[in-house]
Amino acid sequence: MIGRTIAVAIAAVVGVGASQLPEFGQQYRQRLGGAVDELRRVAASFDQDAADNGLDRPAALAEMSRNPSGLVQDRAASMSETMERLGDLEAQQQAFRDAGAFGRLYTLTTHFDPPLVNATWQDYEPAVPVTSEGFVAAGGGFLATLLLLLGLGRLVRRRP
Repeated sequence: MIGRTIAVAIAAVVGVGASQLPEFGQQYRQRLGGAVDELRRVAASFDQDAADNGLDRPAALAEMSRNPSGLVQDRAASMSETMERLGDLEAQQQAFRDAGAFGRLYTLTTHFDPPLVNATWQDYEPAVPVTSEGFVAAGGGFLATLLLLLGLGRLVRRRP
């Protein structure tokens, strides 16, 4: 009897933790939007500088990479990485838009940027799960943990 009580208590704690997934995802999406906005500003500034010199982005990056200055070559490489990251983050943002309420939970686990996840976690503030996603995540976490613990309890009791 006490084992079941402990299992229910543990399942309740996991359920409450799981209920925070939608809120974490929402805070991640806000941070993602800010990162995309800022990288678009950087890309637009670079594109404008290139256009002012009669070049498009690929031509400007190629010219910079051929420059004898190591600093300019390094800047070309970092700008290329920045443009690639912008594309990745925009794809993530679109995946979240296309996902719908419960699909966002899946998208969060499959389309994420590790530096943004870390930054989100550093500033994360828990919230009361008042959305259907929060209730389902809490119930799913509770139920999965309870079933797992009860199943493990049965296995332990059956061992000779």
